[in-house]
Amino acid sequence: MAMKTLSAKNAAALDKDLMSIGGFSLDQLMELAGLSVSQAVYRLKSPIGGRRILVVCGPGNNGGDGLVAARHLWHYGYKPVIYYPKPGKNELYGRLTTQLKNLKIPFTTDFAAALKEADQVVDAIFGFSFSGEVREPFSAIIEELQNTTVPVTSVDAPSSWNIEEGPPSSGPGSSFNPTALVSLTAPKPLTKWFRGRHFLGGRFLSPDIAHKYGLELPDYDGVDQIVELGSDGKKKL
Repeated sequence: MAMKTLSAKNAAALDKDLMSIGGFSLDQLMELAGLSVSQAVYRLKSPIGGRRILVVCGPGNNGGDGLVAARHLWHYGYKPVIYYPKPGKNELYGRLTTQLKNLKIPFTTDFAAALKEADQVVDAIFGFSFSGEVREPFSAIIEELQNTTVPVTSVDAPSSWNIEEGPPSSGPGSSFNPTALVSLTAPKPLTKWFRGRHFLGGRFLSPDIAHKYGLELPDYDGVDQIVELGSDGKKKL
């Protein structure tokens, strides 16, 4: 039996539980999510295979996950570049941005040029809470991501995809299927349309919270914050 997926409604409810009965702060959850993403990127291609990482961040928590991942990637020996056209207003995003600037990690306003120079891309634009129509500047960015030959790793959801219904039938993202996906906490229903390498990150759920949402999570190896899943949603051996 395939691993149970988590709807957008339940994903939001689970996050609230983590920050109430679970005792986590938003900062902690974002740090753990970004750490998981960074480990997936490393698993896909170490710095020896290509150091230049373009991290594309949206204005919400998904973008914050990308900012955290970029910091970890810098410490692993990569050379991240950040494209962050609409910075989030929460002071947390400001602190994450300051951390990157203190490491002299560059922020770019020229996405097309940065994409041409990149060995990998992290798509941290939209997460499980996305719905509706993609607007500029992200519609053009997603068009470029779906047409690039550069490997793309999406955070929790390929940006523009509906969490329940997968890729849009037309417009930006309709043919976007990234190289890799890092599902956070648990896979979402959209994974049935995904065809790349699939990782699960979120090694922080208590047994009680996992049981509440009917989640049977795979065992993580050693100190890994991610586990690779097969097409059946189970741990890949």
